Amino acid sequence: MSPTTRRVVQALLYEAIAIAVVGPVLSLAFDKPATSTLGLAVVLSGIALTWNYVFNGLFERWESRQSVRGRSFARRLAHGAGFEGGLVVILLPVMSLWLDISITTAFLANLGLLAFFFFYAIAFTWCFDRVFGLPASAQAGGVQQSG
Repeated sequence: MSPTTRRVVQALLYEAIAIAVVGPVLSLAFDKPATSTLGLAVVLSGIALTWNYVFNGLFERWESRQSVRGRSFARRLAHGAGFEGGLVVILLPVMSLWLDISITTAFLANLGLLAFFFFYAIAFTWCFDRVFGLPASAQAGGVQQSG
């Protein structure tokens, strides 16, 4: 599969699962109607989808220049931290406005989501790589590491 197709498929699958989980969780956590929090989950997902595509493109560009190939646990941790850290900064004002909560409360809510998504991102990319194989950036030349 081409790198672009791979990134699109990966991002769409990741976000579809995220919407199914985040909408109901936000509804329970903030005592808001499920339709509102589902809408918020879709908006957050759209933002995350865009960030996912951009971040993974940058990550794979960096990864292709590394002498050690493969996706070790440390590399997966770096990927998860970079992706989620950038996303938190982007999502804070959106959550604050949508839920009518302070930035501080939105930050605390994001910490909970961050904890979930950090591990979810690592597990998802591991499963995705198992099903679809490693991208070319993790295969070409160099010393291979198991994923």
